[in-house]
Amino acid sequence: MAFPRPEPSGLLPGRTAPPRGALATTACMETLQVGYLHAVAAAAGCSLAQPFPDYGIDWHISHTAPGGHGIDDEVTIKVQLKSTYQLTPRPTTPTFSFTLDNDHLAKLARTPVSVHKILVVMIVPRARDDWLHAGHDRLELRHCCYWTNLAGHPVTGRRRTTVRIPTTRVFDDRALCEIMTRVGAGGRP
Repeated sequence: MAFPRPEPSGLLPGRTAPPRGALATTACMETLQVGYLHAVAAAAGCSLAQPFPDYGIDWHISHTAPGGHGIDDEVTIKVQLKSTYQLTPRPTTPTFSFTLDNDHLAKLARTPVSVHKILVVMIVPRARDDWLHAGHDRLELRHCCYWTNLAGHPVTGRRRTTVRIPTTRVFDDRALCEIMTRVGAGGRP
């Protein structure tokens, strides 16, 4: 007996997509970015913790290196997640602009700190239909997260300040391991 094979989109031939849920797009964007963060942390061999209440920091990521880090056996950083569909994928410039509320920036820019913080910004497609593609050999989340360390960044706007996010800092498992190695040696992310 032969079973119908799903199309590359995951639908059986001749079927239309069922309606998506009514959850607000911004809430869905946050959920997608948390999934991205979990995938990166898993591939990097890191653990995640979500502070409650969060006080403006979304996640703590910890990394234990074989043989330990230079300053401790485990290193932790704090992560603030943001996402936008206002930008196109694969930015062609060395940086892109992202605007933060001044209170949030002040928290991320504080220095010195005992636990370093990074900002992770995800660029997502405007249409939810384009966020996720699954096949037999992969699960693809679109588009990409970029990270930056805003320690020492000045607050310049009245209520909000625009910061620059380097497009060379793709947030993936290798980048996370490099961040943890630097922090574990006593450096900055």
